[in-house]
Amino acid sequence: MNTMENQKEPTAAQKARAQELHTVLEHHIWRYHVLDSPEITDAQYDALFHELKALEEAFPGLRSATSPTQRVGGAVLGELPSMRHTLPMYSLDNLFAPADWNEFVARLQRLMPAVHPAAMDFWLEPKMDGLAMELVYEQGQLVRALTRGDGETGEVVTENIRTIRNVPLRLRGENIPEILEVRGEVIIARQDFSRLNQRQEEEGKKTFANPRNAAAGSVRQLDSRITASRPLRFIAYGVGQVEWQETLEGNVADPWDTQEATMQALGTAGFSLAEGATVCHGAEAVVPWLQALEAQRHSMPYDIDGGVVKLNRLDWQEELGFTARAPRFAVAWKFAAEQAQTTLLDIQVQLGRTGVLTPVAVLEPVEVGGVTVDRATLHNEDQIAAKDVRVGDTVIVQRAGDVIPEVVAPVLEKRPQGAVPYRFPSHCPECGTAVRQVAGEVAWRCPNAGCPAVLREGVKYFASKGGLDISGLGARWVELFIANGLVRTAADLFRLDMKALLSLERMGEKSASNMLEALEAARVKATLPRLLCALGIRHVGEQTAKALARQFGSLDALQNATLGALCAVPDVGPEVAGAVQDYFSQPANKALLEDFRSLDLWPVMAAKKPRPVAAVRPQAGQNAGQAISTTQQGSLFGLLGAQGTQQIPTEQEDASEAAPLEGKTFLFTGSLPTLKRSEAEAMVEEAGGEVLGSVSKKLDFLVVGEAPGSKLAKAEKLGIAVLSEEALLALLRG
Repeated sequence: MNTMENQKEPTAAQKARAQELHTVLEHHIWRYHVLDSPEITDAQYDALFHELKALEEAFPGLRSATSPTQRVGGAVLGELPSMRHTLPMYSLDNLFAPADWNEFVARLQRLMPAVHPAAMDFWLEPKMDGLAMELVYEQGQLVRALTRGDGETGEVVTENIRTIRNVPLRLRGENIPEILEVRGEVIIARQDFSRLNQRQEEEGKKTFANPRNAAAGSVRQLDSRITASRPLRFIAYGVGQVEWQETLEGNVADPWDTQEATMQALGTAGFSLAEGATVCHGAEAVVPWLQALEAQRHSMPYDIDGGVVKLNRLDWQEELGFTARAPRFAVAWKFAAEQAQTTLLDIQVQLGRTGVLTPVAVLEPVEVGGVTVDRATLHNEDQIAAKDVRVGDTVIVQRAGDVIPEVVAPVLEKRPQGAVPYRFPSHCPECGTAVRQVAGEVAWRCPNAGCPAVLREGVKYFASKGGLDISGLGARWVELFIANGLVRTAADLFRLDMKALLSLERMGEKSASNMLEALEAARVKATLPRLLCALGIRHVGEQTAKALARQFGSLDALQNATLGALCAVPDVGPEVAGAVQDYFSQPANKALLEDFRSLDLWPVMAAKKPRPVAAVRPQAGQNAGQAISTTQQGSLFGLLGAQGTQQIPTEQEDASEAAPLEGKTFLFTGSLPTLKRSEAEAMVEEAGGEVLGSVSKKLDFLVVGEAPGSKLAKAEKLGIAVLSEEALLALLRG
């Protein structure tokens, strides 16, 4: 009689039993972790689990990515790669009082004058205090998980999310979209958090400050076995991209027409939903529901910091759309911050990268909302005077938005005798320069561009994720470089060498080599938008930097731009334009930019030139499903120029006359041979192209790597040109 050990292939009965165990275990995971209503004992579940595991170990071909045995973790990554969201994950505008809600409703009525507020239905749900996450399903199976990140790009944490027990690896039910992006929060329930910290203490490990920090840290582990050991849960709150197979033929409508229907469908598909979520009929019913939710916030099984309100009808959501940062159809109602009393031990002043002096309260440590607070912001001189807080006072402290600690007010009846009003410093505490106020601002600034604190904070920001994102170069190393005289400006980072690095304590040869490689990679790969962000120009964030880079194409053109030309850029007003001109007018900044130029850190991109561009489609006889290689460059240029609307510039043409890929849209799928996806997308955007998030008739080129998934088949159906990485690079080179 054959045993599993000496069989080469499973029998039909063993295949059937593995599939049966797979289905049964999925059902019991759903009953236990989603419905909280188990049907069998833990021992019975374990017996079924081990039976399936034994079958899969004997016959690896029986193991699939959706198997319940794949939830235990095991993958160890060197880093968490980044990836763009198909659709942005926006933040929400905040409301704090009934008057704010009335303003929001009035705005809705202005935007939809035909609809009376009494006829508006709203979807209401608790706002969970966790880590925002997006789960991507194709043909009903989990293929990818991304953190929210900056809203446009997140970190890929698929292997870690697979270990969360209430995340369905395969969706339940029949009517499943071909592509479904589910958005929600990864949380840890209060009871589970207490047990986790108790276990950490017993094992001599550091405890977590609060459930949110524990959840975020657990999801971003490089070892998925650590994630699997944490009591994480995923609570769905909405969707991103949804594609139904039938819509490609255009004959079936989306069956989800309201937020309520969408959430019910997610529940049917196997997702846990927020406790108590409901529909309110009419605008007047919303505030009482939110106030009732706040009254019971501490009885909820997990931390919540407010409520979320969305228009229920999806067609109204689509009609209203989004601002640059938030949807117009949804808002977050924030609960009053939790407060505590403690002693104000001192007031210290910190300097930021723009020279602003910020007063910080040094406090007797106190717990506020589950977090120990020993420092809190006092904002500025006017706030200190208005609140009349003095060193030695007993003060009320709260976490603004349940995140940033701030001093609310002194407890006057507890004020000690002899406490004197605080006097804001007249000179910079770092360099001694007289501070000054800009007209119309309450902030005091150090005007000395050479101030050590301004330089230090500026270099930190330059190297941070908001700047050039130099791998491995954290704030501690920057401070060490500056303290040892190795770095005085951001440009000096790229002059560091092996000898200089090895002169530092705790810097070994391998670490020094990695640091130099990271610096060189950052210099070579720096894009114009990223460098503009890194410069730390006031009011210039990621989106504004992209707009400026696309409009002007180079630092040379930008620093010579007139105020009118700057104000003509989308989303750039007089205040931003003035800040840009002010930055480029400062002698120290001019010197820094020339330093960058000498180091060949001077990225350019083709400047935007408005012109009509016809949609690009394959020529007659072109096989859209075939990845175009560099031997087909003639047909590539034919694709770009066949319509007679735009050709790739020749070497003699000025790049500012026409962006090579201006008006063309691209989408990436699969793993590229040599480029990270983020790098390839940046290259396309620098050349004037636009990166889309999904396959549609608006797409011109699909760039295909290894394991492309369903996007390739869709592109073939729609007749969209398909490029390999090699062909894309040839196209970019022109």
